[in-house]
Amino acid sequence: MLEEKLKTLPDSPGVYIMKDAAGKIIYVGKAIILKNRVRQYFHSNKNHGAKVKAMVAKIADFETIVTASEVEALILECNLIKKYRPRYNICLKDDKSYPYLKLTLAEKFPRVFVTRRLEKDGSKYFGPYTNSFAVKETLELLRKLFPLRTCKNIPARPCLEFQIGRCLAPCVNKISAENYSYLVQAVEKFLEGHTAAVEKDLETKMAAAAESLNFELAAKFRDVLLSVKKISEKQKIVTDAGNLDAVGLARLNSEVCAQIFFVRDGKVTGRESFLLNGAADESDEKAVAEFLKQYYSSTKIAAEEILLPVNLADEDLKILAEWLNVKISEPKRGVKLSLVEMANENAQKFLEEKNARADLKNAQTIGAVVELQEYLNLPKLPRRMECFDISHFQGAETVASMVVFENGAPDKKSYRRFKIRSTEGKPDDFLSMREVTGRRYGKAESLPDLIVIDGGIGQLNSALEIIRGLGLTVPVVGLAKQFELIFVEGKSDPVELPRGSQSLYLMQRIRDEAHRFAITYHRKLRRKRNLKSELDNISGIGEKRRADLFKKFGTIQKIKSATLDELLTVPSMNRAAAESLKKFFAAQD
Repeated sequence: MLEEKLKTLPDSPGVYIMKDAAGKIIYVGKAIILKNRVRQYFHSNKNHGAKVKAMVAKIADFETIVTASEVEALILECNLIKKYRPRYNICLKDDKSYPYLKLTLAEKFPRVFVTRRLEKDGSKYFGPYTNSFAVKETLELLRKLFPLRTCKNIPARPCLEFQIGRCLAPCVNKISAENYSYLVQAVEKFLEGHTAAVEKDLETKMAAAAESLNFELAAKFRDVLLSVKKISEKQKIVTDAGNLDAVGLARLNSEVCAQIFFVRDGKVTGRESFLLNGAADESDEKAVAEFLKQYYSSTKIAAEEILLPVNLADEDLKILAEWLNVKISEPKRGVKLSLVEMANENAQKFLEEKNARADLKNAQTIGAVVELQEYLNLPKLPRRMECFDISHFQGAETVASMVVFENGAPDKKSYRRFKIRSTEGKPDDFLSMREVTGRRYGKAESLPDLIVIDGGIGQLNSALEIIRGLGLTVPVVGLAKQFELIFVEGKSDPVELPRGSQSLYLMQRIRDEAHRFAITYHRKLRRKRNLKSELDNISGIGEKRRADLFKKFGTIQKIKSATLDELLTVPSMNRAAAESLKKFFAAQD
């Protein structure tokens, strides 16, 4: 599932939410390009620190929220972290320790910096932020856009920050107090999310400076304006929108999705997606009205206003508003419209990802089966495939596995494993293959559409000798380990499936699964044999005590390292047997 989701990630900024097997949110992060950032967690493990490796090991699912820009993603990330306090994010217990951005309005030439202390000193604080990296990132962005002074004490001459364009040096009158004050106000508006107002004011200041022939100052305002426009957004993650529920609607093929964004105290704190069954042939207005009825009938409404993507009929609107005791509207402009558009966009993304995952799964399963029939020229669609593999160690504990794939997907309840009797002590894969196929198809009530033998032409011929001898006409192929060449009955040249084809991936999966199942069984038998052979040489340790020891400790090494008291906790052990066991292992050492 994770691999399928990774293939459908968007090339957009946004927030990603990692969850464990219980569905609990364990990490929230932001990205400029979601596809690149999220894939890094799963595809570059060697560069990760211990904390990230531990987190990735627990990830069972993830979801993403698309935003209009990185700044919007940053703000949303902070809101979600504050709400869910994920285990692998930076989450401090005491609100007083959260980092804030402090704008020192009481100073002659105000600064902006990170602080964890709130003081009544005339400054303005923005936050709190629960992600210290995010707040540092915001500060770095602000200093690029608005080069306010960074020094604590006003120097007598311009410092290095001025030389590299990171400060306007108000301390030596390189910029007037009035224009510097304007930049401070721009920082304040920017942090509050009013980027449109900042852009408008910058344009006014730039024009005024050019008109007064102060082209150097005009150029500085122009550079700031271009930077703001480049990274700014129509602020949807806002600080003045109150408590809202913004509903979005999207359609794809015959599916309809409603998505609801929760805005609390002006901040988006979460979202939910719902598939509406039976809404494909209904109008958007009816779909939204039915969604509102069903959703709010089972949940307590906490919003002061519900924003809709469509204009409901006056009658429906009146009844719903009276029932819910809340204002319901279809916004036409501004921040509220942006929230609805974001809900619509994410609802559409939800359907596209769901559809892409379904298409990918179909291509990997039944689509691959159809491909395989074509490439191998099979008489019927190989809906049921059975694959055999042999495993042994120098002829000892020879086993065989049979795995089953139905419509391109594993059917684990039909798996079988065989302990080979005919080749014990003398490795012979061909004889082993004849034995296992004879045992499987000698009295078979149901037959597969295709039999796959893990191996080359020799293993294939060994299996065919038995299968055809039983009068069966089921197609049988051999899958060579090298280059995944497929040997077909009656053909001297093997079939090579196209590189990158889903049929090739299917054959690789079924071969790997047969190998895994066989070697797992072989290792289990070998462990039991090793344990049995050592304990059989100890006086007082019979079959019952041997089984109890293995059940208690699991491995021979743990039995060796167990203390006398620990051995006596085994139900069937007595002191004489425990002491005998300890003496035996001591003599070995």
